Amino acid sequence: MSAPRLLIVEDDLRLRDLLERYLDGQGFKVRGVGGANGMRHALAAEHYDLIVLDLMLPDGDGLSLTRELRAGGNATPIVMLTARGEDVDRIIGLELGADDYLPKPCNPRELAARIRAVLRRAPEPPGAAPRADGGQVAFGPFRLDLQSRRLTRGEEVLRLSSGEFALLAALVAAPHRPLSRDHLLNLTRGADFQAYDRSVDVMMTRLRKLIEPDARAPRWLQTVRGQGYVFVPDAPVA
Repeated sequence: MSAPRLLIVEDDLRLRDLLERYLDGQGFKVRGVGGANGMRHALAAEHYDLIVLDLMLPDGDGLSLTRELRAGGNATPIVMLTARGEDVDRIIGLELGADDYLPKPCNPRELAARIRAVLRRAPEPPGAAPRADGGQVAFGPFRLDLQSRRLTRGEEVLRLSSGEFALLAALVAAPHRPLSRDHLLNLTRGADFQAYDRSVDVMMTRLRKLIEPDARAPRWLQTVRGQGYVFVPDAPVA
């Protein structure tokens, strides 16, 4: 199995060099660039399995670049680095399609762990061998294929971040059983998290906007007050 290819987009040369050397020593194949234009050129030249993206860059910002990539159909997983302390930037990043975030200064060991967690749950690239733990779940006009890790509506493939796929897959695997936010957070981000983390709620909001006829009155992805979320495959039509 070839080493995962990482693209680090970070304008701080010392930090970029540190992360490149550490992640290379952890078995990744790493390339670093200093800004938005460097990222675009790198992605046009070759495939990367994950992007480590700084929020603030001299020729752009991580939020706009995440929006640009997702709008263009690029589903490469993104781990965002942010020096800002406000949760709103992290929440917006997740809403735009980032897969995880880490505040700066970050511990390179924790970054490596976050990268591995995101890669484990990432959808397979086109042409990859299907996973053995597959299966399909159909609800309404949708079909979630756990083997190819795709959500479709008829012939249309709906783009999900790796965290959104992991969240939806966990819920459909346990129909009618409420799953707590902490449990879902462990599944989508790994064991290291902080109690105020809202990423599960943000991803659920995105899933509902994508799937539900009315995101304010969800039919399939329901909230259980005081417990968490539940997948209800046969909920009656309102």
